[in-house]
Amino acid sequence: MAHTATIELVPASTWETVTLEQCKQLLEQFRDIARKTGEQLGWDYEQYAFPYDIVINEDRIILVGKDARYHMIECRIHERAVEFALSKQATHGDKGKANELCKFFAKRMAGKLHLFNGRVMYYYKR
Repeated sequence: MAHTATIELVPASTWETVTLEQCKQLLEQFRDIARKTGEQLGWDYEQYAFPYDIVINEDRIILVGKDARYHMIECRIHERAVEFALSKQATHGDKGKANELCKFFAKRMAGKLHLFNGRVMYYYKR
């Protein structure tokens, strides 16, 4: 894997640990929000906001692109962190969507986000 972004849980986070099921629920919640936005706008926004199929493995979630503009995003689950990884074949669309998903996860978890470019964003009260 070429690039990674990590969301760490800190003492001020709303979550104690991270599980595969919790991450799957967050992805479903993200997809549901996109679907509801599309209903309000009157067009199929969900396919553009979340252009991936979800594949669950033992310790990770793999988002496989549905068209040529998107390749794959890997979501690895650790006890107190979530890591989003992009392969060397990742497209600009993958990186943009991974950044969006990282921010969504970090906000819901109230965690510390280490972005792909090395910068850090704090989503918890300090």
